[in-house]
Amino acid sequence: MTKKERYGRILDYFIKNKPVAETELVYETPYQLIVAVILSAQCTDKRVNIICIDFFKRFPDAHKLADAEVAEIFDYIRSCSYPNNKAKHLSGMAKMLIRNYNGILPNELDELQKLPGVGRKTANVLASVLYNQPAMAVDTHVFRVSARLGLTTNSKTPLDTEKQLVKNIPQELIPIAHHWLILHGRYTCIARKPKCGDCGLSEFCKYYQLNQEKNED
Repeated sequence: MTKKERYGRILDYFIKNKPVAETELVYETPYQLIVAVILSAQCTDKRVNIICIDFFKRFPDAHKLADAEVAEIFDYIRSCSYPNNKAKHLSGMAKMLIRNYNGILPNELDELQKLPGVGRKTANVLASVLYNQPAMAVDTHVFRVSARLGLTTNSKTPLDTEKQLVKNIPQELIPIAHHWLILHGRYTCIARKPKCGDCGLSEFCKYYQLNQEKNED
């Protein structure tokens, strides 16, 4: 199977079987999404959504967050991972958003990455989800699933995975493909014991085929 055929069959499978795929973070505004994505680093979406209920009641917009003390922000997010750093990032992000962008989240990747707490992955999430741009955010799920399926080859870094995926996935599908890969990794192609028996992609999957050959030997 050529790489083009592999991409085609895998994308066709998702198109037919997962026509709707979107972030599991709960948000209503760009401000709420950037807060949620910053909090989601090394933390589950489920936990972030719980934290954000009270957080957004207290800090409904960037202005309220920018005026808050870091210590108070910490109190609202203490149950997530790395709350000290995230509290500082959220405070700095809100202040810069007000000062440099009039409270409006920019849509350019370079500008997004200037905001505290926003690295390349977070910027790609925001560009993809909010602005439907062909940006591929690579988290541990995307990195793992892409390699197992054979969509990427010898990828050592998230950036390498991102480049390979963007090169081979049609631009109009990149925003939703990001969610396809994340959700597949979260619920089916899990890290330790992937549910290959429940996976509709087994016949295209290099990881599955390799393990089948080992079992036969």
